[in-house]
Amino acid sequence: MNENTSLLINPTRNSTTSYTTDKPKEMVCGNSTLLMESFMILTEGQKKAVAVLCLTVGPFTMLENILVLCVILLTPHLRSRPSYLFISSLATADLMASIIFVYSFVGFHVFEHKDNSNIFLFKLGGVIASFSASVGSLLLTAIDRYICIHKPSEYRTILTMTKAVKCLLVLWSVVILIGLFPLMGWNCCDSHYQCSELFPLVDETYLISWIMLITCLLVLIIYAYIHILRKAHFHSVHMEKQKEGRKGQSKLGHTRIDIKLAKTLGLILIILITFWSPVLGLMTFDIFAKVSKGTKKIFAFCSMLCLLNSTVNPIVYALRSKDMRSALLNILSGCKRQSPSRESSMESDGHIKGNTASTTMFLSFDKCSLDISENGTSPTADK
Repeated sequence: MNENTSLLINPTRNSTTSYTTDKPKEMVCGNSTLLMESFMILTEGQKKAVAVLCLTVGPFTMLENILVLCVILLTPHLRSRPSYLFISSLATADLMASIIFVYSFVGFHVFEHKDNSNIFLFKLGGVIASFSASVGSLLLTAIDRYICIHKPSEYRTILTMTKAVKCLLVLWSVVILIGLFPLMGWNCCDSHYQCSELFPLVDETYLISWIMLITCLLVLIIYAYIHILRKAHFHSVHMEKQKEGRKGQSKLGHTRIDIKLAKTLGLILIILITFWSPVLGLMTFDIFAKVSKGTKKIFAFCSMLCLLNSTVNPIVYALRSKDMRSALLNILSGCKRQSPSRESSMESDGHIKGNTASTTMFLSFDKCSLDISENGTSPTADK
């Protein structure tokens, strides 16, 4: 074998293969050598496209999420609401994802920078943890809205700030631990299990576990939103029946609540399916079949859909909110407005004085539905 040929003991297929290269990019994997060129598969034109996309979308995503975090932190009546606490978690996760993903992805695929195994797994763990936290925060937001719709009059007692903080502590502890698992030994070099052909050093059993976790989270999110829509539909039908025979009385908001809600929830579901299904599908394919070079290129570009999801999240979950827009304008204009009055807060919570219990329940439900369909949030909850 000449000096320009490097020997690769491929832990993925347990075979010995010869590659000819002038500048071999290798990584020590247990007792074998992993050739990194088998993962750095983009052409020069594709590298430029990846660089342009990442360096355009990445900074924009960072600015969006920093803006969301600043608005919430600088607005007392927003940071005291569980809904916006979950949105803050989402913005933090998406901000981390945009920074770590762009830095790691561009460095690996465009500049072909080679780290040692520990540094590579640490970066990969950061990407995994941040995207997992993003999806987990989406689930907590969906649960928040589910409670608001199904238990509108009890929302403030069911979901307090203390409970919201505990949920976020559990979420972030779990995702950080998941991200550190490969570095702690759950990788194909230390465990000697079959390696993924899409990710260097990643154990296929770890990849299967992560796919199952993200899939379960996405299914729960979709389940919650479908039940929210069903509840809103039944409520709207019931309200319309009550209004039959009342001449001259217009429908609430001139448009049925469930129709408004369907548009918002439909948008959310389309975004989740569009941005996550290609990546999860290709990862699943990697487990059951041999991955070609062309498939690896497709996966590299599909991976950027996860970054785009972090770009869209602030718009869908935060910047569409009337409260957020009002707070942003308030900050930008430099005006120091007072916090919402007690009466305004009670209306936001769905507690209207001078109504029967039944009427209050319906008004609370209407407020929850309108908050979700128009503002993307749920009512205020006391600590």
